[in-house]
Parts: sequence; C-alpha cells; structure tokens
Amino acid sequence: MAATPATTVLKAQRIAFELLEYAHDPRAEAYGLEAAEKLGLDPGSVFKTLVVSDEAKAHALALVPSAGRLSFPEAARALGWKRAAMADPAAAQRLTGYVLGGISPFGTRRPLAVLADRSLLDWPRVHVSGGRRGLEIRIAPQDLVGVLSAVVAPIAIR
Repeated sequence: MAATPATTVLKAQRIAFELLEYAHDPRAEAYGLEAAEKLGLDPGSVFKTLVVSDEAKAHALALVPSAGRLSFPEAARALGWKRAAMADPAAAQRLTGYVLGGISPFGTRRPLAVLADRSLLDWPRVHVSGGRRGLEIRIAPQDLVGVLSAVVAPIAIR
C-alpha cells in the first residue's frame, strides 16, 4: 500500500494508527457511509472530512459522523465566523491536495483549522479518510485532536 501525505504525517509524528482498505465503488455517493458498510464499522465512528468556507477567504475542515450532517451555524460559531458554507469543490481539492471522497484531515497541502464534532470523543477509535478513496485511518480520538489541534464542538446534526 502506497503512502499518502496523511500516513506520512502520522508516521513522522509517531502516532499509532491502523490502515483499513476496501474496494471503492466509483458509483458511491456517500463515501463515509460506503467505508462504514464495506469495513463493517458503526457509521458513528466513521467521520467525513468536509471543507468549509466563510464565503470569503477563510477555510477550515469539519469532521462529522458519516451518517450526520454539518450544522453550518454551529461550525461558524466554533470558528468565530459570521457564517459557514461548503467550500467550492475545486477549492477544497486545491487547498487539501486530495480528491473529493478522499480528503483526509492529516497532511493537507495548506494548513487548515480543524473542527471535530464532540461525538468523536465517544469512541475508543475513530475512522477518517487515509488520503484516497478506499483507504481509512483508524486512530484514537485524543491522538487525532492532539495532532490536528482540533477544536471539539457540537457541530453535527444527526
């Protein structure tokens, strides 16, 4: 399995993690839910990485459970923004260096603030994209929060 920027960052920082690989279906529309289903994981433990914008120049990453949605007002509040919206897909790929459906919170091309839904702390291990479709990283939530200096807040709608 080839290294990704995400795995390179975690190895360099000596953070314990596992890689889980599955055959990605190009017809899948909900990448996090696909990962949960194919890997036999609880969808609540699989977090999708969304790129959000303040609709001007600021961008951040938001980690929410794959079966949930992002509360834009809560994300804006946690970031100190007036409003938040999904970033343009081309901008998301340019800022992170990853393709949609494979955006990892680790090893992004440009450093971005990270928000994580508070439910992340309810799990002994959580799963996020490993930097490409079909690759998930299993990691302790405390390690994820520490490496990313993530802000933990109630940003998901279930």
